[in-house]
Amino acid sequence: MQEMQGLKIEAGNSLGAQPSQNVGADFGSMLSRALDNVNELQGQSNDLRTRFDMGDRSIDLSDVMIAGQKSTIAFEATVQVRNKVVEAYKTIMNMPV
Repeated sequence: MQEMQGLKIEAGNSLGAQPSQNVGADFGSMLSRALDNVNELQGQSNDLRTRFDMGDRSIDLSDVMIAGQKSTIAFEATVQVRNKVVEAYKTIMNMPV
């Protein structure tokens, strides 16, 4: 949640300080970073799960479960954002000209 708030503040700062033509590029890079973050969380979760399954004593079950929940929440949030973008696109496409 803190990361999302940080991105919100960063996006607000970039909108006020830069010309409007760079907004699309900023949104694209922010979206790319968010997807990379989701991918990284899923990779960490899978790595912890595999290490725990292999018998690594330095990994606690709670760490595995927390990492799994983080990656699940991040993925679900990404899916919801995608759904909203698709919905907005459909609404714009159905507007009369």
